[in-house]
Amino acid sequence: SSFVARTNTCGELRSAHVGQEVTLYGWIQYQRQDLFLVLRDFQGLTQILIPQDEAHAHVKELLANAPVESVVRVTGIVCPRPPGQENPKMPTGDIEVKAETAEILNSCRKLPFEIKDFIKKSEALRMQYRYLDLRSFQLQYNLRLRSQVVMRMREYLCNLHGFVDVETPTLFKRTPGGAKEFLVPSREVGKFYSLPQSPQQFKQLLMVGGLDRYFQVARCYRDEGSRPDRQPEFTQIDIEMSFVDQAGIQRLIEGLLQYSWPEERGSIVTPFPSMTYEEALADYGTDKPDTRFGMKIVDIGDSLRRSNVQFIQNALSYPNGTVKAICIPQGMRYLKNKDLELLKVSTRSQFNQEIVEVICRPDGRLKSLLTKSLGEEEQSELIQELGMQVDDVVLLAAGEHKQVCSALGSLRLESADLLEAAGLVLRDPRTFHFLWVVDFPLFLPKEENPTELESAHHPFTAPHPSDTSLLYSDPTKVRSQHYDLVLNGSEVGGGSIRIHSAEQQRFVLEKVLKEDSEVLSHLLEALECGAPPHGGIALGLDRLISLIVDAPSIRDVIAFPKSFRGRDLMGNAPDYVTPEELEPYHIQVSWPLEEKEAKKS
Repeated sequence: SSFVARTNTCGELRSAHVGQEVTLYGWIQYQRQDLFLVLRDFQGLTQILIPQDEAHAHVKELLANAPVESVVRVTGIVCPRPPGQENPKMPTGDIEVKAETAEILNSCRKLPFEIKDFIKKSEALRMQYRYLDLRSFQLQYNLRLRSQVVMRMREYLCNLHGFVDVETPTLFKRTPGGAKEFLVPSREVGKFYSLPQSPQQFKQLLMVGGLDRYFQVARCYRDEGSRPDRQPEFTQIDIEMSFVDQAGIQRLIEGLLQYSWPEERGSIVTPFPSMTYEEALADYGTDKPDTRFGMKIVDIGDSLRRSNVQFIQNALSYPNGTVKAICIPQGMRYLKNKDLELLKVSTRSQFNQEIVEVICRPDGRLKSLLTKSLGEEEQSELIQELGMQVDDVVLLAAGEHKQVCSALGSLRLESADLLEAAGLVLRDPRTFHFLWVVDFPLFLPKEENPTELESAHHPFTAPHPSDTSLLYSDPTKVRSQHYDLVLNGSEVGGGSIRIHSAEQQRFVLEKVLKEDSEVLSHLLEALECGAPPHGGIALGLDRLISLIVDAPSIRDVIAFPKSFRGRDLMGNAPDYVTPEELEPYHIQVSWPLEEKEAKKS
């Protein structure tokens, strides 16, 4: 309560305060029969006893008639609640404040929804009236915890390890590769700024400048359109170091998270486990595995190699052909036939991959379209390899390795959702499984043109030291010094050791990625001026905090988020501007015909 007129907050009064005169400020949470009201502020709730005697008639009239959510000041005496009327669910439940004087600081009109966490509200309504939604205890908790975590991170980086907090520009120029960037017009004809998708180039240039250790709570921008649980503007804990290797960055981040981790969420154990990209894909079908539960992908190609099943033999005859499966524990008990059909339809539509189910019956025998083509020995080997028990369901796929793994990885997560919906707990949100994923490929074929390559991370990532020679002979086989940090199946961080040789960086841009290196001439020139070896990482703060508090969406840990379609529903942004406002930027809007007609009408 420093610097303000109140003596206490609404969440701190206890029995030890009985007899004291206090002044509280807050919002009226609710009223009861003109006898008492509950006052709320950021810290909690306090029950206010409305005086019933004639001497305080004006106080009674004021408080009894004040609308809910009005802002009031109350001065009164802290009293113990009458025996039997204590509320053990409230931290202040042993006391109440008998009002002596009161003032309505601002009366409240009827609101579009009640400020209570248990009241269901559509997300669109919450975002339209975000200033009201922010009053909820859950959002207050989320934002305050976020602030505490960031403050601890600053302490760890700046005070304990000598990092320098540097603000980098928001207005910059286009970066080759990566996500689409927002454009900002300038007054120079035909020239535009870009909002940076990360401070990547600047932090590398800071290393060239000899700053040695940089960090920033950085605002980043990506024009990714309508993508679920993504924001066009978001926040990263951005880090770069000179003279560091991959292991050094990993140790730094493990220490940073351990130091800043909220006490109420338990402790986290370091070092975090690590697996390669190839291992993650083979065992979990994704580069961000959720390791809180099993159901790993199993290669059963050797068990079925001697079978007479044609589609299996076809798959195994190809160079990258494979046969793999996942085992859903107690699948017959928890899943219905329609669930299994939905899983198969989903895999067919998303991955163009057929799935065959195998069920372990109560007598221990297998039920499947495959069993008539499999001998007793092959069936027994399959049961043993997959660890099948009675009522388990196996989903089997055959085909190209990456497609099969990706399809089964998706099925693994969808099956877990269905099992948990049916009452089987697999993923405890109170447990936190961190994982490093390393040895990513340096380049991947472009989706729109597989004969061309694009950076798997970004064009500044250095090749794995063991694969440097392959960069010039067979870049598709080069592993990178790129590392991702995964938490409970979500990527919460990504980084790499950077290319610090101008010659190698120019080769990657021009020869491998077929990009115009002139766009990055400033960076290439800097690398020629004695650039130290360096590397870094960026942690996605929004995603990290949402996982810590078990929020259903990152929008629940951002004060003023954008909607699913990237709109600000409260301020109605983006919005139209007049031709006169556009004129200095030499821009004219070309309206589609239907929008022209709509504007006329």
